[in-house]
Amino acid sequence: MRITGGDLGGRAYYFPPGIKERPTSDFLRETIFNLLGPVEKTIFIDLFAGSGGVGLEAASRGARQVYLVEKNKKLADIIKKNLRSLSLETKCFVIAADVKIGLKELAQEKCRADFVFADPPYNRGLVATTLNCLGKYKALSEESIIVIQHSINEKYIEFLPDNIYQVQQRKYGENALTFFKRSGNDTG
Repeated sequence: MRITGGDLGGRAYYFPPGIKERPTSDFLRETIFNLLGPVEKTIFIDLFAGSGGVGLEAASRGARQVYLVEKNKKLADIIKKNLRSLSLETKCFVIAADVKIGLKELAQEKCRADFVFADPPYNRGLVATTLNCLGKYKALSEESIIVIQHSINEKYIEFLPDNIYQVQQRKYGENALTFFKRSGNDTG
């Protein structure tokens, strides 16, 4: 796997063979950042981080701080290995926990992310769970943008919390990138 843009563009990072989780493709990572625009000097959260590809991409493109939340210990250790090999340990931080615990920790630390990316395992109801956790735990800035990569078959609209709304969706084969914002009436 390779970083597609920014200061570390073209640099390789490790994704282990034989892992059932699928990494976000180079095409989708590049598409995400083209749609998001500049991420310089922002706080970025990568949920269900896997080997850290999207978070590493955000760091390469100038994010000030990147939090990578991954509950699989083996993958969390791989993220740490990738951070060391790319010299990103001072601005990227691994939280080896599930999304609920990770977001709760970040909220308690007064983290206010500008961007959140999530790529939960497909068709397990985790899009709704992720949105509910983002709505509950105050880890978002006022202008936060949330991007969730998911199966086009995933149901989540009826589970949207009151303080998060969908702004757009792009479909790429069986994958969707859905963009959300938090509503202005939420003080989180």
